[in-house]
Amino acid sequence: MVGARIVVRHLLPGRTGPSGGPAMSDVLGICEEWTDDDLVVRTEDGALRRVPHDLVVTGKPVPPRSSVLLRVPAARLHRAGLVMWTGLETEPLGDWLLRSAPHEAARRANSTLAFGDPDLPAEEAHAAVVAFHTARGGVPVVAVEVGSAAHAGVEAAGWVRHRDGEDDTLVQVASIAMLRRGLPPEPEPSEVVEDGPRVALAVPGARGRAASDGDWLGLYGIETDPDHRRRGLALQVVSGLLARGAERGARSAYLQVHATNTPALALYERLGFVTHHAYRYLVPPTP
Repeated sequence: MVGARIVVRHLLPGRTGPSGGPAMSDVLGICEEWTDDDLVVRTEDGALRRVPHDLVVTGKPVPPRSSVLLRVPAARLHRAGLVMWTGLETEPLGDWLLRSAPHEAARRANSTLAFGDPDLPAEEAHAAVVAFHTARGGVPVVAVEVGSAAHAGVEAAGWVRHRDGEDDTLVQVASIAMLRRGLPPEPEPSEVVEDGPRVALAVPGARGRAASDGDWLGLYGIETDPDHRRRGLALQVVSGLLARGAERGARSAYLQVHATNTPALALYERLGFVTHHAYRYLVPPTP
C-alpha cells in the first residue's frame, strides 16, 4: 500500500454529519507510511495527513490522475529544447523544423523535427530535408513521433532507422514542484556555469545540464562517474538544476531516455516522471 495513490474515508471525532450521524471526511493522495497505529497520506498540495486506523471507515487504491502535462503537444517539448544548443540554424518547413548546428554532436541539433504537416507533398518534403542537411555537410535525419502520420509517411518512402538496432527515445514530463518534494535538498555544487537559458551544474562525481524555455525546463546529460554510483549524486544534480529552473519561472520539466534503459526509467518513475511520447530517428534509404 505504501507508495500507492489511495482515498481514505475517516471519522471526524466529536462532530456530527448532515444526517445526524458521525461526520466523515476523505483524504486523497499517496500513502507515505503505514504503521500499527495509523497511516500517512501526502495530499496533492504536499501536506501530510495522519489518519489513525481506528477512525478509518473505508479505503481503496485509486488510479493515478492523468497529468495535464500529457496534453501538451509533442512538438512543444522538442521546440523548448532548441535553447539548449548554441549557434543553431533553423528553417521552417510547414510545421516541420530543419535544424543544423555542425559544431554540436547531438542529433537533436542536426536533424529535422518532422512533427506535424510540412505543407508539401511527401516526396517534396523529403527532398527538402535531404537538400538542407546535405548542403551543410550533414546526414539527412528526421526525428518522428512514433505512430504519427509523419512517421508513417517517411517509413512508407523507405526511410529506415539511423542506427541499426537503436531503440526509441522516450520523452518524459513531470511537475517541478512534485519532483522537488521527492528529491534531496539542493546541494552545494562544486561548479555552476550559467549561459543565458542554459546552466551546467556539477558535484564531486556527477554532473548535468539544463535549459529553460518559459514554463519548461529540459534536463540533459545527467551523468555519474562509475566509481561514484549508488550514492545519490545524480539526484543531487537534478535537485540543483530543478531549483535553478524554478528560480527562472519554470514549472514543468522534461527529459529524454532510451526505452531500454530500465534502471533510468525506474528511477524517473519513482521521482514522478511519466512518458509523454516516443520518437525515433530515420534516414533515407541507401541509393
